[in-house]
Amino acid sequence: MAANNSDSIQEELGEGGVGVKHEAEEEAEGAPSSAAQATATTMLPRSSSRPQLDLSGAAIHGTLEDRNPTILLPNQSDDISHLALDIGGSLIKLVYFSRHAELSTEDKRKISTKRRLGMFNGGRRSYPILGGRLHFVKFETGKLNECLDFISSKQLLRGGVDSPSWRSGAQPDNIVIKATGGGAYKYADLFKERLGVSLEKEDEMDCLVSGANFLLKAIRHEAFTHMDGHKEYVQIDQNDLFPFLLVNVGSGVSIIKVDGHGKFQRVSGTNVGGGTYWGLGRLMTKCKSFDELLELSQRGDNSTIDMLVGDIYGGLDYSKIGLSASTIASSFGKTISENKELSDYRPEDISLSLLRMISYNIGQISYLNALRYGLKRIFFGGFFIRGHAYTMDTISFAVNFWSKGEAQAMFLRHEGFLGALGAFMSYEKHGLDDLRVHHLVERFPMGAPYVGGKIHGPPLGDLNAKISWMEKFVQKGTQIIAPVPMGVPATTGMGGFERPTSKGDILRSDASAALNVGVLHLVPTLDVFPLLEDPKTYEPNTIDLDQDEFKYWFKVLSDHLPDLVDKAVASEGGTDDAERRGDAFVHAFSAHLARLMEEPAAYGKFGLANLLELREECLREFQFVDAYISIKQRENEASLAVLPDLLMELDTMNEEARLLALIEGVLAANIFDWGSRACVELYHKGTIIEIYRMSRKKMQRPWRIDDFDMFKKRMLTDRKDQPYKRALLFVDNSGADVVLGMLPLARELLRHGTEVVLVANSLPALNDVTANELPEIIAEASKHCGILRKAAEAGGLLVDAMAGIQDDLKDAPESVPLMVVENGCGSPCIDFRQVSSELAAAAKDADLLILEGMGRALHTNLNARFKCDALKLAMVKNQRLAEKLFNGNIYDCICKFEPIS
Repeated sequence: MAANNSDSIQEELGEGGVGVKHEAEEEAEGAPSSAAQATATTMLPRSSSRPQLDLSGAAIHGTLEDRNPTILLPNQSDDISHLALDIGGSLIKLVYFSRHAELSTEDKRKISTKRRLGMFNGGRRSYPILGGRLHFVKFETGKLNECLDFISSKQLLRGGVDSPSWRSGAQPDNIVIKATGGGAYKYADLFKERLGVSLEKEDEMDCLVSGANFLLKAIRHEAFTHMDGHKEYVQIDQNDLFPFLLVNVGSGVSIIKVDGHGKFQRVSGTNVGGGTYWGLGRLMTKCKSFDELLELSQRGDNSTIDMLVGDIYGGLDYSKIGLSASTIASSFGKTISENKELSDYRPEDISLSLLRMISYNIGQISYLNALRYGLKRIFFGGFFIRGHAYTMDTISFAVNFWSKGEAQAMFLRHEGFLGALGAFMSYEKHGLDDLRVHHLVERFPMGAPYVGGKIHGPPLGDLNAKISWMEKFVQKGTQIIAPVPMGVPATTGMGGFERPTSKGDILRSDASAALNVGVLHLVPTLDVFPLLEDPKTYEPNTIDLDQDEFKYWFKVLSDHLPDLVDKAVASEGGTDDAERRGDAFVHAFSAHLARLMEEPAAYGKFGLANLLELREECLREFQFVDAYISIKQRENEASLAVLPDLLMELDTMNEEARLLALIEGVLAANIFDWGSRACVELYHKGTIIEIYRMSRKKMQRPWRIDDFDMFKKRMLTDRKDQPYKRALLFVDNSGADVVLGMLPLARELLRHGTEVVLVANSLPALNDVTANELPEIIAEASKHCGILRKAAEAGGLLVDAMAGIQDDLKDAPESVPLMVVENGCGSPCIDFRQVSSELAAAAKDADLLILEGMGRALHTNLNARFKCDALKLAMVKNQRLAEKLFNGNIYDCICKFEPIS
């Protein structure tokens, strides 16, 4: 073991922190690196309050032959606007979003908690729903009232019958629906009169292009070719999508050259389109609907009406110019020379002749425009096509014939809904730039490319591989160490989370309005942790605060105050009131410390854990609910963005190597601790991400306390056939600590068939993750991990709206649950003599405890003994503590395993 880990880390870094930052700045000035691009595609901008459309994993639901199929959004977590319309001259196209969840999230959580723990937990915030779908419906414009009745019956004005607003009974005011097409102007008053809504008009061309880009960029098996009755799906290269020609065939035809998102030009068009076919067909056949006219064409024979090349050349081809005998020379040409009335011709033949005439015309005009602009790909959309095989064959034949096979006609499964989809995208809340798009690109473990089905490249242990989850994480370092953004003034600073409350004022401080120093109260109404070996002899504090020890920690906490107050004030919007409360907090907490310096027994027996809790209680006393909320959100985003790559890397390892990598990951990620002065200083230097990278690379065994082999034997040998029944994992910090450390470890236990309960703080303390925040984090992580997703659904942490729908989830066996409970604390430490009743209930069936972090495994409980196996994991981030406990050094690690007999 190195003599001093801190020296070795600093030596390894050199000027690495500055170097990394400079490299990031260089990339920002030029083209982004491949790793940066890969990271950007999975960025999870959760710190924004704007709901977003998450298209990762988006897929068509149904068979490959279904028309206008539902689009599944398996990872949609935000509630989004639910309805958009394209009101054309002939048809109304409607797109709406739904959840189709059978139970409300709160009901689901209560049922799961009652079943698993034998109690209700109704006071917790609602839990997320994961998944949803886009539906596509059409109505004839002449039957507008049917469309209005449909919208009303589905309660789409209130987000649908499965939306939170519907369940709550709330009636939104000033409802606005996005709409495009001429009918958005023509029928606006009728929508207002019948439904009480306003139609916000969107430009028709903008919507067409936006809808097409949405489908081509995000939805697999959307585009296809159709030639001679054969359909073949086309894989779109995301990097080679633009430019292309978009031909929208509605009542008329618009031909648009698309150069990028929002970059397009209408270059041509024709008044001979779907309206022409429907209008002439209705006059000539007396059909009642467009679909009836199309159906007629399928039984038709156009050779009885059209003049063919063979009719002119005696049944022969005109091979010199490449015309077959069956090629149409003149549409409706035979009717000139025949002494017949309209009624003498079969409606089926008339319909087919009309269809071929208009389709050939559209195909030829489209190709000529593609030739004009040097384009090879032409996408056809609009409700004229309707997935009709003969229409697509005719257009494809025309494009292929006139281009001599150089251009290609392609069609879209949702061809008639481009405008409605574009209107749906136009809601400010989820514009196309905000889409979390799933690029169809393989993920590479540690940057190793796939060649011939095998992984090639550097060894998995080489941390210098070009594209790895860690490299991506390093690139995100500038986001984590950037200045803390101000919260919104006059808010709680809790962002999207509900303000947590302490039950029955269990945690409180009696400092008065006059700032007289009061006495900290920990009202003993909580439960004793049932797995303590001997509650009577249990002492949580590892080190007693004698006079010298207290002086040291007095200085540590005093030095930390300016940074803490800056973050607390920023979390409340930096208002004058927040500044005043910040000053009052400093005064009160300093008074508490001064009194303890003069009278150490003023508050009874007082250990380091009590001192740290005193600080948190003083913050809450002055209404600083969560001083680190912005930092926690930012670190969670950066960590979640690289989690899928980390999990893929872990899955390439054998069981023994994976277990070691998981424990190393927990220890390395524990460096993200704003409660450690050493780590805070590293943050301010801008080198913390590089420190993490180096700390993981240098985390060579043996550790200061190293019981890994004993734990490995217990996990992989002794309990191979009889895994742990339930594990309680006491999590520490937000960001990398919980996302890249503890969640992968929890996932491994779930794979072994062990129920996992994540135990987190009831109230915020520094950057510690809370039980309120964990469900959202787990929901985001579950988007890229089936194990976590199924376990979270089984444990009631989320409602999976895709369960029983997606093919890979239909027949999946029931998973062991992943659950979250609060510990009853609002401190970085934990006193097992007072825990929440929820935690006490969860502990009854537990046979493994994992305590992680300095507060829970070093400052407290290092010497605690339990009635079940216990694993204590922590990185020592204080030099004095390392010397005091182990005669060690800062950044030493402990892996202490204490099995029961």
